[in-house]
Amino acid sequence: MTRYLLVPGRGVPLAGHWMRAWARKPGYRWAPEPPGPPYVVDERVEALRAAVDADGTPAILIAHSAGCVTVANWASRHDGPVRAALLVTPPFIPPEWMHVARQPLPFRTVLVASRTDPHCTMEQARECADNWGAVLVDAGDVGHLDSATGFGPWPDGEALVARLAGP
Repeated sequence: MTRYLLVPGRGVPLAGHWMRAWARKPGYRWAPEPPGPPYVVDERVEALRAAVDADGTPAILIAHSAGCVTVANWASRHDGPVRAALLVTPPFIPPEWMHVARQPLPFRTVLVASRTDPHCTMEQARECADNWGAVLVDAGDVGHLDSATGFGPWPDGEALVARLAGP
C-alpha cells in the first residue's frame, strides 16, 4: 500500500487544477490543505512532517511550484517513510536564498519542467534537478502546468506517479 501526499505551492489551486482532481482519489491527501499566501517555508515543512509522520505507510510526495521547495527542505531536516517524489514546475530559486535546501533528496525523485514556465526557466529547473538528484522530465510548452495553462486533467503526470509507485 502506498499513500500519496499532495504538497501545494504558494497559491490555492483552482477547482479545475490537476492537484484538486487527484486529491479526490483514494489514497491521496493534502499535506497541508492549500492555505494560500503567504508561503512560509518553516510552516509548510512542519505541515509536511506531520502528514508524513501521521502514518507509517510509505508515501509518494507530489509537489507543485513552491511545494517543491517544501519537499526539499523537509528532506534536509527530517526523514520518514517516503518512497519517491514528483516535483512539478518548481519556482526560480535565487542563489542568495540560503533557506532552500540544495542537496540530493534521499529517495527517487522526478522533476517536471516546462519550456514556457513564467516562474522558472528550463535552465533554472535543470539546476534544481541537479541539486536535488532528480531525473528531469521536459514537459514541453506547458506554462506553469496549472489551471491557467489548461491543466485540469494531467494523464502524463498520473503515468509518472504510477512509475514512481512501481518497484
